[in-house]
Amino acid sequence: MAAARVMVSTTIIGASSSVFFKAAASSFFKPQSLNLYFNNAAKLASKKRGFACSALYKPDVQIKEEGQPETLDYRVFFVDNSGKKVSPWHDIPLHVGDGAFNFIVEIPKESSAKMEVATDEIYTPIKQDTKKGKLRYYPYNINWNYGLLPQTWEDPSFANPEVDGAFGDNDPVDVVEIGESRGNVGQLMKVKPLGCLAMIDEGELDWKIIAISLDDPRASLVNDVDDVEKHFPGTLTAIRDWFRDYKIPDGKPANNFGLGNKAANKDYALKVITETNESWAKLVKRSTPSGELSLV
Repeated sequence: MAAARVMVSTTIIGASSSVFFKAAASSFFKPQSLNLYFNNAAKLASKKRGFACSALYKPDVQIKEEGQPETLDYRVFFVDNSGKKVSPWHDIPLHVGDGAFNFIVEIPKESSAKMEVATDEIYTPIKQDTKKGKLRYYPYNINWNYGLLPQTWEDPSFANPEVDGAFGDNDPVDVVEIGESRGNVGQLMKVKPLGCLAMIDEGELDWKIIAISLDDPRASLVNDVDDVEKHFPGTLTAIRDWFRDYKIPDGKPANNFGLGNKAANKDYALKVITETNESWAKLVKRSTPSGELSLV
C-alpha cells in the first residue's frame, strides 16, 4: 500500500448539502458513514463574530490520510472541496448557530490510541501522540468521543484566578461528547455544551467541555449539567474519575480538578468557550506570541 493515500467518499444530498465520508479502518477506529450538518446559520453566526479570521463558513471538508495508521508518520489531513489542505484547528468555524458548536473527534469512544491535532505542524493534521519516539496509548479505552473545539486556545500565559491560578495548557479546548454513537477520527459533529470540568494536569489548566451531539436521540432531554445526571446517571463522576486516574498506571500522580472538584454548569462552559475563542483570536492575529504553534 502506498505511503500516502486518500480514502474519501463524498455525497451531496439535496438541499441539506450533507457531506458523507469514510474514515480508514484500523484497530482503533472503524469505517462508518458520517453525516456533517452545516446550514446557513453557521455562515451568519460566523459573520457576526468579531474574530472569524479566515475560517471557512461552510466547511465542506473531507479527510485525506497520509501514511499508515498506528505509525509515526500517519497523519489525517482536512481538505476542502478544491483539494486544498485546511487546518481543523484554525479553518473550521467554532460556531454553527443556535447555541451549537463544531466538535472535531480525535479519539473515538471505546478506543485507546491517543490521537490529537498536531498544533506545531503545518495545517495541524491529526496524528497519534508520541513519547520518547513511541506511539502513545491510554492504559484503557476512553468511554466517550473525545476531541477539540476549533478556534479555541488555552493561553499558557494566562493564570486563571478562578482555578487556583493555573495557566492554560497551550492547546485547543477539549470536548467529551457523551452521546451513544461512536465517532470516527476527524468526524465533525454539531454539539451543545452541557457543563465543564476544570482539570489541572501537572499544574496546567486543561478544560473538559461536556457536550452531546445534536443528533443523539436524547439530545433534547439534556440542556444543562443537572440534566446529565438525570438522563445519564453516573456519567459526570465517570468522566472526572477517568481523567483523574488515567496516568496512574504509568506511575504518575492523579490529576486534580478545580471548581470544587465538580462539573460547572452550561453557562460556565459557555464562558470558557468564549474566553478561549478570544484567546485563539489574539493568537492568530499575532497579538499573543505563538511560539512553536502553527498558525496555518
